[in-house]
Amino acid sequence: MRLGEDKCELIRLSGPLKSQYAKEHGLDLERLLDASEYKETYRLDMIRWGEERRNQDPGYFCSLATRCPGAQKPVWVITDARRKTDIQYFRGKFGTRAISVRVEAQGEVRRKRGWVFTSGVDDAESECDLDEGVTWDVVIANNGEHTQLREQLDQLEHSIKERLRNVTLG
Repeated sequence: MRLGEDKCELIRLSGPLKSQYAKEHGLDLERLLDASEYKETYRLDMIRWGEERRNQDPGYFCSLATRCPGAQKPVWVITDARRKTDIQYFRGKFGTRAISVRVEAQGEVRRKRGWVFTSGVDDAESECDLDEGVTWDVVIANNGEHTQLREQLDQLEHSIKERLRNVTLG
């Protein structure tokens, strides 16, 4: 990790969602957390169930995720924000300390990496709500061009360190 494991924590919003879903439905959490066919079997119902929870409280899973071990570190990378309400939660709660980063890859590149569009899943809000209507602080192109990717990550790292200095000094 470029910023150091002592300063940066990877936080998954899907972790608390899948954990709660597994508890309520008597399922194997570890298998829901991987990229297996097991997870795909429950994916549509899990999306529906998660939407019901979010309709009651849009920040529910964000709040749970930020109580995880490692949340005391000064930098969090939320690896799987998927909705505008996720972005709104972090911007509302953390203001300018939150840096929104979108990582994009061209469709052809995604297909070469094994992605296959699944109707009813990949066009659901949980998968495409952030495709429009969000102003990103940083957009990173991940199309296999390593030099470009490295330069973009260097710029992002600089931005994060600059904000950390400002928070520490401010």
